[in-house]
Amino acid sequence: MSTPEERMRELGIELPEVVAPVASYVPAVRTGSLVYTAGQIPLVKGELGVTGKVGAEVDPEEATRQARICALNAVAALKAEVGELSRVVRIVKVVGFVASAPDFHGQPAVVNGASDLLVEVFGDAGRHARSAVGVAVLPRDVPVEVELIAEIS
Repeated sequence: MSTPEERMRELGIELPEVVAPVASYVPAVRTGSLVYTAGQIPLVKGELGVTGKVGAEVDPEEATRQARICALNAVAALKAEVGELSRVVRIVKVVGFVASAPDFHGQPAVVNGASDLLVEVFGDAGRHARSAVGVAVLPRDVPVEVELIAEIS
């Protein structure tokens, strides 16, 4: 069985640098066998590709791609905290926040972008409990933000 890092190489997924906090927090915190990541926004090399509300300025397919970027940033924070992703026993919980136009109701499909990436990287250990929440606005006007909780060995 391959490690998460090997699966990422096979899939052509490059783990980014940990996104530097934009306020007073740290990217990840370990307590016992759990690691909690801070909410991750879809920054790529320090830049935002998309801003706005899903269902208005941002179409759901693009928001799904942005959720995937958020999850990848969360995995980077997780790896920085624990060293090797093979230490991840399972992804326990994912929370996805979707900045939504008032008539947009597809938050679960958007957050699938994050969930699908985690299963690709961690296999069955990437299957998790999840919340997908519509919100009025997110920091820096991003369309989506993702955080996760992982159990580690």
